[in-house]
Amino acid sequence: MIKVLSAIPIFSYMVADAGFAKRSFVDKIMAEDMHLICRLRNDADVHYLHDGKPRGKRGRPKKYQGEVEHSNIRKDYFTLESCDDQSIINSTIVYSKSLKRKIKLVHVCYNNGKQTHKLSFSTDIKLEALDVLKYYQSRFQIEYLYRDGKQPTGLNDRQARSKNKLDFHFNASLTAINIAKIAPRLSIPKEQRKSLSMKDVKTINHNSLQLKLFFDKFGINPYLPKNQKKARELLCHGIIAA
Repeated sequence: MIKVLSAIPIFSYMVADAGFAKRSFVDKIMAEDMHLICRLRNDADVHYLHDGKPRGKRGRPKKYQGEVEHSNIRKDYFTLESCDDQSIINSTIVYSKSLKRKIKLVHVCYNNGKQTHKLSFSTDIKLEALDVLKYYQSRFQIEYLYRDGKQPTGLNDRQARSKNKLDFHFNASLTAINIAKIAPRLSIPKEQRKSLSMKDVKTINHNSLQLKLFFDKFGINPYLPKNQKKARELLCHGIIAA
């Protein structure tokens, strides 16, 4: 039920976790002609916008229509974006008291036995609500990529200062992760593939070297049918069960 991503270039947005949902950070991002996609605290102080209809009273026109109660949102202000057995997604434009600006708020209510809610937002109030979630959720995959890069493939180990050398090193490190994760699974049908961590990749490669050494030293033919089955079992010995 995810909509197609909008035509706006993704590099116009910065995605960050809830710790960066602060006015000082948002203002600097906006000053760079970018928008922030982030999360709010579950009890964030945000307010409904007034519909603009005059009250017929003297004084400054009313701007806000009361504080949003996140555990009981007003359906007349929110737009239903998606609804299934796992979650209900609503969105609207609200005023954030801490950020001092209007934001696109995406309210996700999870039905996992106990109803809980999460609040995502974008400073781009024209961005589609499901795109906000799509961009925010992609952050986790990026974090896993950099985590693996810093550990097995030496992303931080380069001491060069040249921009070209650093670009080559970073690309080589991150590309090595992609190759390492897909190479052991190329011979497995797509529907049978399981998740594979970098620790599993290292284990499989270590087992492969050990098996090759045993086959060479003892003169064993690894291509015999009775040996191939045992070799496959030993190759995956010690990997984490998915």
